[in-house]
Amino acid sequence: MKVFCLVMLTLLTFGCGYGSQQTTPAQPGTTPTISQIVPTSTTSGGAGFTLTVNGTNFNSNAVVNWNGAGQTSHFLTAGQVTADIPASAIATPGTISVTVTNPGTPGGQYGGGTMSATSTSMNFMVN
Repeated sequence: MKVFCLVMLTLLTFGCGYGSQQTTPAQPGTTPTISQIVPTSTTSGGAGFTLTVNGTNFNSNAVVNWNGAGQTSHFLTAGQVTADIPASAIATPGTISVTVTNPGTPGGQYGGGTMSATSTSMNFMVN
């Protein structure tokens, strides 16, 4: 009788799908867009400055990337963020790629959440 109960309990457990929890994959995040950066250029060797990025779909934790490196960023609205660009970032002339990333959000116990999403780039010139 004990063996019979054990077999029935095992069959019931696996028959109900209790073996493992399913995870939900992360969903795509909202992709920000850049319509304008202000200023669009500066002189190499100058002082650090604040870069203003205008666009759409900026999350409150959006990060401005300067040649792929996240900068100290400040959310103003869903259409505007600023970044503190240090003098060391403009020490030499060149073209800088500016993007904005909305970081992903973690999911719950069984996954979910959102993936990070990054805008297309806009060029900034260091003369």
